[in-house]
Order: sequence, then C-alpha cells, then structure tokens
Amino acid sequence: MDFYTLKSANSADYMTILREMEDGYVVKIVRDRDGYEDVVTDFLSKSLFESCIRTGYIKKIEMPCKMAANA
Repeated sequence: MDFYTLKSANSADYMTILREMEDGYVVKIVRDRDGYEDVVTDFLSKSLFESCIRTGYIKKIEMPCKMAANA
C-alpha cells in the first residue's frame, strides 16, 4: 500500500492508494479535524496525481505518523 502526505496546515493528513485503474487511482484521504478523522474515498486521475507529485502537493511517505504510533 502506498501512502502520501498532503500539503496542508495539518501535517497528519494523508492519502492512501486503494486501487490503480487504467485512467487513475481510487484513493482514501484521511484528514484530522480537531481530534476526529474525516475519511473520504475518491477517484484521482493519473494526470492530476502526477501534477500533485510534481508540484509537491503530495509526497510519498513510508507510513502515516498516526498509524505508526498505533502499530
């Protein structure tokens, strides 16, 4: 499973690729909202994903901090 940190005010926000498809990815985005997790599953096209990597909006990480602390 690949994890990516999101460029935001909260460094605990992250994204996981759930499934790769021909034209993009199904992703799960987890955001910390004042102590609770806001989880969204969505589709991200390959071109948008590559653009986010290029611009630094998302960066690949080994494992989200919150998951590492719970492991």
